[in-house]
Amino acid sequence: MDNKLYHVEMEIAGNTAMWTRPDCGDSPCSYPAPTYSAVRGIFESILWGPAVLVMPRKVELCARPQYHSYVTNYGGPLRNSNNIKKDNNYQLYATVLLDVCYRLYADVTTNPDKRKLSAKTLVWDRRTTSPGHAYQEMFYKRLKKGQSFATLSLGWSEFTPSYVGPFRATTHVCDDMPDIMIPSMYRSVFSDGYKSAYRAVYDTNICIRKGVLEFPIRGDGT
Repeated sequence: MDNKLYHVEMEIAGNTAMWTRPDCGDSPCSYPAPTYSAVRGIFESILWGPAVLVMPRKVELCARPQYHSYVTNYGGPLRNSNNIKKDNNYQLYATVLLDVCYRLYADVTTNPDKRKLSAKTLVWDRRTTSPGHAYQEMFYKRLKKGQSFATLSLGWSEFTPSYVGPFRATTHVCDDMPDIMIPSMYRSVFSDGYKSAYRAVYDTNICIRKGVLEFPIRGDGT
C-alpha cells in the first residue's frame, strides 16, 4: 500500500465569509482566515473518500481581511427551547469578512485506520495500490469541471463562493500585509471522525506571516 503524501491545491473566493471564533458568544466574529477543519471541509466537498485522509497544510490570503457588520434572522438550534417551540427567530449580529480570496493547500494519504471503513470501502482500498494518488487525480478532474458533492460555502451556508477552481494568474498572495497573531484557533470539532463525539481541538499561537497561514503538523500526521 502506498503511504506517500499527494499534494492538492485550489483557489476559492467570494463576497462574504464567516470562520466563526468560539469565544464571541451570541455575536459571532470571524477569524481572518479559514480554520483547519473548514479547509478540510472545502476539499472534501469536492471529493471525499473514507479510504484517504485530507490534511490541510496552509492558506494563502489573496485579499486583505476586511471586517463588516452583518445581521441575519437566526432560526437555528441555538435558540432557547421556548423560541424553538414557537418557531420564533431572532436577529443575530455578526462580524464577517468581505471580498475574500484564498489559495488552499493540502496533502492526501492513505487512511491508516481501517476499523471504521465499510465493507465496500475495504474492497476498493485493497484493490487500489495508491488511494492518495487516486484521490489526487479525481480531485483535479472534479475541480476543473466545477463538480462537488455538497454546496460549497465560505463558512456559513448562505455565503456561497463566487469562484472555485484552479489558481488564477490574476490572483496574488498579499505578502506585504502586516503579520496577524491568533492566540488560539479552532482546529477541529469532531476530531475522531464524522460519527465521533464532540471533542474540540485548538492550535495556539498561530501567525499569518506575509499573507500565509501554515497549519501546525501534529504528532498524528494531521
